[in-house]
Amino acid sequence: MDHSQKLSIVNSRHPQPSTGTFVVGDLAVADGIIVDERRAHTAPCPRLDAAGCFLLPGFIDLHIHGGAGHDTMDATPTSLPAISTFIARHGVTGFTPTTMTAPHPPTVAAVQNISRSLAQVMPGAAILGVHLEGPYISPRFPGAQAKENIRPANLAEFGELLAAGPVKLITLAPEEAGAGALIDAALAAGVRVIIGHSAASYEQAIAAFDRGVSQATHTFNAMTGLHHRKPGVVGAVLSDDRIFAQLIADTVHVHPAAMAVLARCKGLDRLLLITDAIRATGLPDGESELGGQPVFVRDGQCRLADGTLAGSILTMDAALRHFIAATGWPLEKAWPVTSRTPATALGIADEYGSVSPGYRADLVVLDQNLEVVATTVRGRVVYLREGEEWRVGVGD
Repeated sequence: MDHSQKLSIVNSRHPQPSTGTFVVGDLAVADGIIVDERRAHTAPCPRLDAAGCFLLPGFIDLHIHGGAGHDTMDATPTSLPAISTFIARHGVTGFTPTTMTAPHPPTVAAVQNISRSLAQVMPGAAILGVHLEGPYISPRFPGAQAKENIRPANLAEFGELLAAGPVKLITLAPEEAGAGALIDAALAAGVRVIIGHSAASYEQAIAAFDRGVSQATHTFNAMTGLHHRKPGVVGAVLSDDRIFAQLIADTVHVHPAAMAVLARCKGLDRLLLITDAIRATGLPDGESELGGQPVFVRDGQCRLADGTLAGSILTMDAALRHFIAATGWPLEKAWPVTSRTPATALGIADEYGSVSPGYRADLVVLDQNLEVVATTVRGRVVYLREGEEWRVGVGD
């Protein structure tokens, strides 16, 4: 099915555009865009039957390094299509491939590879731009980023990265030398700036927010924590309504109770789920790699040799299930944290994150257990669960 074809999605339970509450009905898609969220096409055309399921805007992952044995930093022709295919199986329809703190040449190569990949239609989830995680972060909070590659902000380097490809996000430590000028340069170029891997005080974090920083990378992790006399970055993120908070909802990086606290503080309009997934995602336990460092995967945890958490093997559908269990929010309330909120944080909420006319037909069908049944990107069925072939046909 190409983008010019029509598609009817029937018998779906989806969020109503005006209220967000769920209604049962049909949708019509044409040229990859939802044209009617109340009824299907009247003429025969391809059909996807979502009977007994929920239909949501497709998941958007703004912080993902890799999966299925591939990594953004591989910078190979096969890496991003393989990641795209794998994450579509878990409901993701759009993602920002995320780099690691690394020497400049391989980072440029990774960004150039993403740029080249935009010239082709991905087999699964679409690429929405580049997320640079580092290298301008705090050596005090490296997480799994290689310390030897952390360096002060460099405007010349950053300019070369902007020229290399579609940089949309950058995670940095705003308290580090030269960060202020780089924040200004990023904002001037239309890049969203994220605080992360940061040793900033509460006051420094608020000053960065005043300057234009708008998100927090994997909230709670690799940043100064909340203390009642030193609120730190966490305190600033929790208390400032301007800031979007990314959350790795795998119950490893963040305790479920802390997830619930974050949800209460930020609400569904300022909280977004990410995976921070690495190449080991979707593979058996064992030894893997991240940023040139050995990573050991066991019992759902990814750690460096010294025990430091090193990304995750989380998928977005599992993140949603963990988040709902932790917060007690029903799906009808929780769904925006996987799509509408990340779209807003990236500045694309006029096209993504809603089951509404004029929006891209990037959609995910979930069963009653919130497992992925089907995924569409611009009205193209890019994933259909085995045994569900009956759902696709031609309607009349």
